[in-house]
Amino acid sequence: MKPDARRSKTCVTLSILLAVAVAESSPAKDLQHAYAGMAPVSEYLMGDRDAEIALARSAAPNAISGEATILVLGSHGYVTAVEGKNGFVCMVDRSWSAQFDFPEFWNPKLRGPTCFNPQAARSILPITRKRTELALAGQSRDQIMEGMKTALARKQLPPLEPGAMCYMMSKQAYLNDSAGHWMPHLMFYTPLAANLGADLPGSPVTLNPQFQAPEKINVFMIPTGKWSDGTPAPVM
Repeated sequence: MKPDARRSKTCVTLSILLAVAVAESSPAKDLQHAYAGMAPVSEYLMGDRDAEIALARSAAPNAISGEATILVLGSHGYVTAVEGKNGFVCMVDRSWSAQFDFPEFWNPKLRGPTCFNPQAARSILPITRKRTELALAGQSRDQIMEGMKTALARKQLPPLEPGAMCYMMSKQAYLNDSAGHWMPHLMFYTPLAANLGADLPGSPVTLNPQFQAPEKINVFMIPTGKWSDGTPAPVM
């Protein structure tokens, strides 16, 4: 593959979590140095609880997020701010939900509004909660990885449920220093063996390696073309 094509494909795969870093570029190397370790916990928290609730709801259209359970981040993990009625759970992801080799794994500016459907709330959200618990306990990136491996080996995390997906359609998201709020999209969680034709020429599906290791889950992203408020999104 030619260098220009490789860079183009890499840019397409940027997301939040959760985004894929442009690992071979000098800016990415600078970012890796800039976020070598965890910042003070206060930098990951949002001081305004109502603002975090609103940001979490912006992940999905109001018909979904308006009746969802809302989580906010506290000093020891996520806590329930609003009890929902439809089984969906909305929250704002932080940087440690990304893949472990992501250069911005400790970037305190990242905010990824996410709204899980009931299947993902039961089987994907516990992964985020566990990673968050370990991060806020002062664990290093390697220690969090080992902690996740241990939790999986001891079956402390539920198995992936078929149909698990989430909405990430917020205009206010900040997914990484390169892409900003990127574009509104849906994410689908599958076993590693699943093949959705991601990243092939003309395919709207992109593969995000967020949970490939150690959770062994594929995350497929599909742009929606509009934000959660219904307004059109720019073409990337």
